[in-house]
Amino acid sequence: MVDLADWPRLRAYFHRHWDVLAARNVGRRNPGREHRTIDRVIEGLQQRSKLLLADMSLRIWPVLDEGKYYPHHNLYWIHEDESNWDLEVLGGLLLSDIAELFISTYCVRMRGGTLRFQAQYLRRIRVPHFSAVSADDRDELRAAFRARDVSAATKVALRLYDVPEIPS
Repeated sequence: MVDLADWPRLRAYFHRHWDVLAARNVGRRNPGREHRTIDRVIEGLQQRSKLLLADMSLRIWPVLDEGKYYPHHNLYWIHEDESNWDLEVLGGLLLSDIAELFISTYCVRMRGGTLRFQAQYLRRIRVPHFSAVSADDRDELRAAFRARDVSAATKVALRLYDVPEIPS
């Protein structure tokens, strides 16, 4: 719940548009919650470091947000959790052709070859335990992520997944 006293511009917006907000279906069903959004708002998410992935793209392209932005429509995010993955290392692994192979196996390609990177597909990417990734491989994945070097990321991913080459 937001204290509108702390957000005078939001309060002014609500007052200016009250008739429209109150007439919304959610406003009629839930008086006092007329401002509710379709998307769930996760408190504190903006301040957390997270990898951001566009819903639709020609290839997987994770971007690191160090806690400056709140991901909105058609933008998926992954944050550190109890697995202790370093986000740049994970970003390097996700940048690889192996991660893209996981996605392309499960999702339908859209017109022009665009892939969908929705949560249901991202969850299917299997990653090794962070502790099973050597310090050298972590450094290489981190460097590949920072340089946006797909082939370097793929080289490490092939080794981690014990795959000699990406199947055609």
